[in-house]
Amino acid sequence: MSQPLLMNNALNISIVIPQLNEEESLPELTRWIVEVLTRSQLSFEILYIDDGSTDDSWAVIVRQTEEYPGVVRGIRFQRNYGKSAALNVGFEAARGTIVFTMDADLQDSPDELPGMYKRMLEEQLDILSGWKKKRYDPLSKTIPTRLFNWATRKVSGVHNLHDFNCGLKAYSKKVIKSVEVYGEMHRYIPVLAKW
Repeated sequence: MSQPLLMNNALNISIVIPQLNEEESLPELTRWIVEVLTRSQLSFEILYIDDGSTDDSWAVIVRQTEEYPGVVRGIRFQRNYGKSAALNVGFEAARGTIVFTMDADLQDSPDELPGMYKRMLEEQLDILSGWKKKRYDPLSKTIPTRLFNWATRKVSGVHNLHDFNCGLKAYSKKVIKSVEVYGEMHRYIPVLAKW
């Protein structure tokens, strides 16, 4: 397998991945991202934010930084501060032109990254969100999610975003450097960016 393009001044992509107790999925996620983006000939970095894990996630992240030097970086919280705090710190550290967020549980496909990156540039977008059209969650989760998305679209005026809860999103550097994310505000980054 060819080696990933290492970071330089014109870094194409940063991927910010908040994670809590995901030691089992991290090696596979890293391998998958590296394979896809190396094949696409894009320069990138992967930023894992360990949000106070109590398993061996941090040790796994450290090993990933050694296996992929200059590509994988890790930031560790001593306790759990929540996804918004992890994203905020990741956004501050991100160096890419386009900054992606992903969940660490392998439910977001890295195969989507090159296409989303291309669309962001070609259409000069500030935000592009993934959309889980088919959900395999129980009704107790899907119905509240649909209601949340409907209500958020109605109140915010952001009508063209289908899934506010999807972890896979792309942001221009301008957007992530202009928003501060705290509390449970990670769900509302597109709304914050609009204003």
